[in-house]
Amino acid sequence: MALSDSNGPQRSLAVSSRESVYPAPTMKSPREQFAYITRTVDVTLPEGALLEQLERGNPLRVKLGVDPTAPDVTLGWAVAFDLLRRFQEMGHTAVLILGDFTAQVGDPSGKSATRRRLTDDEVNDHIASVLPTITSLLLPDRIEIRRNSEWLGAMDMADVLEMTAQVTVSRLMDREDFSSRWKANEPISLIEFMYPLLQGSDSVAVNADVELGGNDQLLNLLMGRDLQQKAGHRGQSIATVPLLIGTDGVHKMSQSLGNYISVRDSASDMFGKTMSIPDELMRQWFRLAAGLTPDQVEDITSQVDKGVLHPGDAKRRLARAVVTKYHDRDAAIGAEAAFDTVFKNKSNPDDIAEIGLVDGDPVWLPGVLRDAQLTSSNAEARRLIAQGAVKIDGVRLTDESVPRSDLLGNVVQVGKRRFIRFV
Repeated sequence: MALSDSNGPQRSLAVSSRESVYPAPTMKSPREQFAYITRTVDVTLPEGALLEQLERGNPLRVKLGVDPTAPDVTLGWAVAFDLLRRFQEMGHTAVLILGDFTAQVGDPSGKSATRRRLTDDEVNDHIASVLPTITSLLLPDRIEIRRNSEWLGAMDMADVLEMTAQVTVSRLMDREDFSSRWKANEPISLIEFMYPLLQGSDSVAVNADVELGGNDQLLNLLMGRDLQQKAGHRGQSIATVPLLIGTDGVHKMSQSLGNYISVRDSASDMFGKTMSIPDELMRQWFRLAAGLTPDQVEDITSQVDKGVLHPGDAKRRLARAVVTKYHDRDAAIGAEAAFDTVFKNKSNPDDIAEIGLVDGDPVWLPGVLRDAQLTSSNAEARRLIAQGAVKIDGVRLTDESVPRSDLLGNVVQVGKRRFIRFV
C-alpha cells in the first residue's frame, strides 16, 4: 500500500488489519457480490449502475473521502469503512481520500450555520490521530491513500474559474441545507458553495468508478459524477449508508455532541455505552454497528417483537457483538462480566487502575481527574462534580477541593463506567 503525501513522494505505510468480521465470501456471481457489498447501503445511484459495473468483471476504483475534522473514529464513521472493506474483499481497490484541503473549507452538509475553518496544523494532527485506526479497519492491500491537497492545493485562479464554470448557482441551491438557510436569511459564505465542487474534483483526480458516503453526502457525491462527465470521464456510481444514531437516541453519532463510541474504546467502555442506547435503536445498531447479516437482524428483532427475547437480553447480545467486532469474543465476555459487577451487583470493578496522588492538601479534584484522563478537561470535571456525577467510595462529591486523606487509597468514580484508585 502506498500513501501519497503532498509534502513529499510516495512512501510505504505499514498498517495492522483486524480480522474481518465478515468471513471471506465464496459467492461468485455479480448479483451475489452486489448483495454482499450493499448489505448496509440504503441508496445506489444511478439505479442498476453498480450491478452493471460488477457484471463487467473489472476491478473498480472505489473512493471514500474523509475530512479529518476530529481526533477519533466512531462506530458511526466506521460504517463507511466497513462498506469500503467489503469492496476490497471482492477484489476492488479502495481509494481513501484524506481531505486535508477540504477539511479546512468545511463541509456544509446538514449545517444550519457556517462552520469554523480548521488550520493546517489542526487537520494534520487529526490525520495523525485517526489514520492508523482507519487503516486497521481496512485490508492492507488493494488500497490507495491520497491527500486531496495534492491537486486542490496546486490549483491556480484559472483552474478555479474553470471548475466554477461547470456548475450553476441554482444547482447548488437545490441542496436543502443551502435553500433553508437562504429562506431563513441565514448567511451562506462563498467558500461553502465551493465545497461540493472541491469534493467532486477529487473524483475526477483519482478517476473513481464508485464513491461511498453517508446519506447526508448524496448531493456532494452526485456533484463528483457531474464533474467527471463534464471532464469526459465515465461518471461514477454512488452508494450511501445511513447515519448511525448516537447513544443519546436523537442525533447522528458525533464527536462534537459527545454521543459516540470510539472504535478505540476499551471493551468495558464499549459494552457499557452500547447498553445505554435506547431500545428502539437496536435494529439499526445490529445492522450498522455490529455488522450482523440482514437475516440475523430480522431474527433477533422478530424475537423481541414477539416477546420471545427480552429487550435487555437482546441489547446484551448487541453489546457483545460490537465488542467482539472491535476486540474479540473473550474481551466481550469479560466486558459483560465487568458490566454486571458494576451495574447488577453494584460493586466496584476488579481491575481498577491505580495512580499516584499529586502533592498538596487539599487536592483540587478537577485537575486530578483531567490528569488521570477520567475527563477531557478541567471544565468537564467541574461540570460533572456540579452534577453529582463524581463519587468517592460511593459518596457523591459536592466540592472541587477535597482533603488529601479522603482520596488516598479510595476509589473515585466518574460517571457510570470510569474508576480509579489514588495511592
